Amino acid sequence: MNEFFNKKALIGMLAVFGIFVIYVLVLYAKLAFTPVSSIVSSAPPVQRGSIVDRNGKPLAVQTNFYHVGVTPHLVRNKAQFADDVSGPLGMESSDIMRILEQNSAASFVYLKKKITQTAYAELKKITDAKGYVYVNYDRIPGRIYPENALASQLIGYMGDDGKGLAGIEYSMQSYLQPSEKDENAKESQEKNVYLTIDANLQYKLEEIARDTMRTTQAESMMLIAADAKNGEILSYISLPSANLNEYSYASVAETVDRPAMEAYEPGSVFKIFTVSVACDQGLIRQDDSFLCDGMYERRIKGGEAVRIKCLDRHGWLTARDALKYSCNDVLGQISDRISDDDFIAKIRALGFGQRTEIELPGETYGSVKDSDSALWSVRSKPTIAIGQEISVSALQMVQAATAIANKGIPLKLTLVKRITNKDGSVFYEHTAVPKERVLKQSTAEYVLSCMETTATSGTGSRARLNDISLGVKTGTAQMASKSGGYSTTDFLSNCMAIFPVEDPQIILYIVVEKAKGETYAGRIVAPVIAKAADEIIDYLGMSRGDAASLEHSGKISISAARPIILGKKLPDFTGLSKRDIMNLVNSNGIQVKINGSGWVKSQNPAPGTPVTENMIIELNLE
Repeated sequence: MNEFFNKKALIGMLAVFGIFVIYVLVLYAKLAFTPVSSIVSSAPPVQRGSIVDRNGKPLAVQTNFYHVGVTPHLVRNKAQFADDVSGPLGMESSDIMRILEQNSAASFVYLKKKITQTAYAELKKITDAKGYVYVNYDRIPGRIYPENALASQLIGYMGDDGKGLAGIEYSMQSYLQPSEKDENAKESQEKNVYLTIDANLQYKLEEIARDTMRTTQAESMMLIAADAKNGEILSYISLPSANLNEYSYASVAETVDRPAMEAYEPGSVFKIFTVSVACDQGLIRQDDSFLCDGMYERRIKGGEAVRIKCLDRHGWLTARDALKYSCNDVLGQISDRISDDDFIAKIRALGFGQRTEIELPGETYGSVKDSDSALWSVRSKPTIAIGQEISVSALQMVQAATAIANKGIPLKLTLVKRITNKDGSVFYEHTAVPKERVLKQSTAEYVLSCMETTATSGTGSRARLNDISLGVKTGTAQMASKSGGYSTTDFLSNCMAIFPVEDPQIILYIVVEKAKGETYAGRIVAPVIAKAADEIIDYLGMSRGDAASLEHSGKISISAARPIILGKKLPDFTGLSKRDIMNLVNSNGIQVKINGSGWVKSQNPAPGTPVTENMIIELNLE
């Protein structure tokens, strides 16, 4: 044996080879006699549930979009390729050519992102038939919003990564598309979210809102209609709004959820809550009278005086009258009867200064001063009483109003009617969630009756309907200026309505911001309340027999206006037409100033004032 075949080396190699063979045989035998285990398929990826209205009408549904890419240097006949694919892509051939030529050296470039499933199917058919193997498709989850801009801030938007970025899409992410890591199989399935809004009613009210925006040339607008019995919101409007299918092109103003996010001073609408607090604590009686001389004034130690101007000299007024005429002077006097701490505590109990915890992201707290705050002054309480030095959200205003509509017990607001599983079974169903009582039943009923008076003969008379009773309160507030203080040109006009008064079913709240020209809420918002309430009543099939009506033969006789004779005291001119009062103009010994046209809504001096020589009577008509 030569040096290449050493005996010991050969034996060693054979031993190693033998061990290897034995190892392989053992493994083979083990596998041969091991039972075959069943193949466990991986769970399918969790799809995203739909968002629908309370009746199941689709508002946001799952779909697939496709990004279309190409390898430019592999495209030999660019002109032919551009012509072939331009149709499904919805692009000009010249634009496709430009992309290919500008990226001729690139290994990959996107031609278009987020084409629809239909466009993809058409394009794929063409590229397969033509042999365009250099075209690539990236499938991404997406959403289609069938109603475009309808309730857009409420519904929200889903990003390219499949996660909600705003509205219900964001806040209900864990229900719409649970994490695939969830160990509970039932919980990890996508769910459908039923909103409380009615899409058809929403559409009708949005038409009214958009028309209001056009006629008032307002910068923005809010409208909330809520069920007074259970806190469910039937319509949720924030204008301007974005087309959710073109969300990336929307302006910032179109994406802002104003009812939840915007905090503002409500002005005179807040007076209903001030009267509620004073009445509930027994600090005023229904027949208590306060003298309005055109200026709330209060002197404090050191000689400093607090002065808040009123719109008129209303004379002697009860709390009901003060709400009817929206009297700042009397509301300031009423606030003097309430302690600082009790006033703020009750305001907070009504829900101001805290989130309503509705199912929306980014909700504001608003702002309520504490009486021991460094920002608190002797002006704070009477100013808050008339809706200034306090900031609120539209949602807070509606939730506080549920206490008046629901006999003193506020309700938690909601935008989610139910949540269903993939198989249609109910996972969650909303029921009314009452909060702790904040007002006595008698207080709530009294304030609501005061609001009805405001609707029939006060500042909210333009909201009045002839065949159903409404409780109304209007408010016009100067908006804060960017340079500090209050703007002299920008106003927030708002109006609250509760109806029918006898058995409240609906709370309707409308806010118009920065209208051009006329800004007085009684003139520009109250009529919109009437239109919206009329639409709601008809759509929901509510009875229209609650308000007083008069049956007659259809023949109407109009009697000639009878001359008004002044006695020793001024009569009540409220409700008289301009024609009825014209004879006063020629009366000897008095001067009559007539503002506006239509019917008398207020007068100065007040009824019952002694008639004196050369006195001036001011009559305000609407």
